[in-house]
Amino acid sequence: MTHTPNTGAPPTLPAIPPQQPSPTALGSTTPAPASPPAPPTPRRTAFAEGVDQLRHAATTEPGRLRIIGAVLAALVVAFGAVTAWQMTGRAAAADAVLTSSQPLTSDAADIYRSLADANTAASSGFLAGGQESAATRDRYERDIATAAAKLVNAAANAAPDSPSTETITELNRLLPEYKGLVERARTYNRQGYPVGGAYLRYANEKMQQEMLPAAQDLYTKENERLRADYADATPYPWIAIALGLATLAALAWMQRRTYLRTNRVLNHGLVTATTATTIVLLWLTAGHTLARSHLDDSYDHGVRSLAVLHDARIASLKARGNENLTLVARGAETVKAGDKTLDAYDHDFTRDIDTLAKGLAHAQRLADDDTGEKPVTAAVGNMTEWKKRHAAAREQDENGNYQQALDMVIGAKGATGECFDAVDKNLATALKHEEAEFATAAGDGRDALTGLPTGAAVLAVLGATGAVLGIGRRLSEYR
Repeated sequence: MTHTPNTGAPPTLPAIPPQQPSPTALGSTTPAPASPPAPPTPRRTAFAEGVDQLRHAATTEPGRLRIIGAVLAALVVAFGAVTAWQMTGRAAAADAVLTSSQPLTSDAADIYRSLADANTAASSGFLAGGQESAATRDRYERDIATAAAKLVNAAANAAPDSPSTETITELNRLLPEYKGLVERARTYNRQGYPVGGAYLRYANEKMQQEMLPAAQDLYTKENERLRADYADATPYPWIAIALGLATLAALAWMQRRTYLRTNRVLNHGLVTATTATTIVLLWLTAGHTLARSHLDDSYDHGVRSLAVLHDARIASLKARGNENLTLVARGAETVKAGDKTLDAYDHDFTRDIDTLAKGLAHAQRLADDDTGEKPVTAAVGNMTEWKKRHAAAREQDENGNYQQALDMVIGAKGATGECFDAVDKNLATALKHEEAEFATAAGDGRDALTGLPTGAAVLAVLGATGAVLGIGRRLSEYR
């Protein structure tokens, strides 16, 4: 047995023959499929990059200060902008109440009153026949001219597409037609033709059924516009107030944070921003509260009283017109009331005088001083006497004493016309007083908002500048 010595070298491994490619692979002409390319990395949006930068900046104190400064400046500017925006609208509405919507409401009431008074004057002149006084004729012409002038003014101040424009156009069309009917009635009456009374009744129907309802519609629409202006002027600016409180809270928090980190009690820039914001907030709340109070007073003691007095004056005019037409028609127009047949115009007179009585009682309750109450009380006394004289005149007419009844209605002394004139005069005095009360209160309300929008914007810029400078002072400590 032969012994092979151990030399320590590793045993030699048998060589592995190289693997031969398969005949199929060698004979194939189709290349091996390539692996798909990796999808491109999507680009990040600018917003996402900005968020990352902001997050990174917030990890350092200078970065946090820059963010806080930007937020504080934005809050102060936003507060000033919202305050200026809201108060500009309210100031414009308050000015519209004083200079536009209420005067146009009064104009609409004057149109109604002028038309009703012209109708009354026309019937009074007709009753006088050939003895129509110059005063009665002048009163009629003055009323027609007043109505025409007020219509022109209303048309100039109404928006082309407003609901009032169509009504004004209709009244401008009807007014010449009414005048023509009245002139025909006067012409035939002077010549002694009975057809004059028919023309006057037709003119009265046009006035009562077309013109006065249109004038009432105009008055109602202008009243709605007035109420809308009040609704725009009086609501509290809650958005601005809430934003102002939030801004003050943020400024207070930043000043406390600065104090805790630096032991400095005051930062001049932040104090400036806080002072400016506080001034705007106090000005906003105090100014608007004062304006709202005056505007509410102008409505409660001005607009409401004016509306009641206008209605009362219109009722007196309608009553006077129906009283005259009772004698013009002489029973030609009747109306059924239960089992009774009544003179239509006298029936309407009773209804109008009752409306007048209710209106005067309401006006007395609304009067808030002796100057306003005194003429209304006098008008109540005039109305009471008017009713007594009217009853006496009706008794004479029903007994066949037409001339006596006529004298008791349009006579020179002791006639119902004196009572009507006294009622109208006292109501005009009361209206003048209430218009002055309204103008004073509404003017004070508008003036309370003067300068607030501009002042808020200026102070907001000052406050934002202070906030930026105050934060900049802190940043300078890190350089």
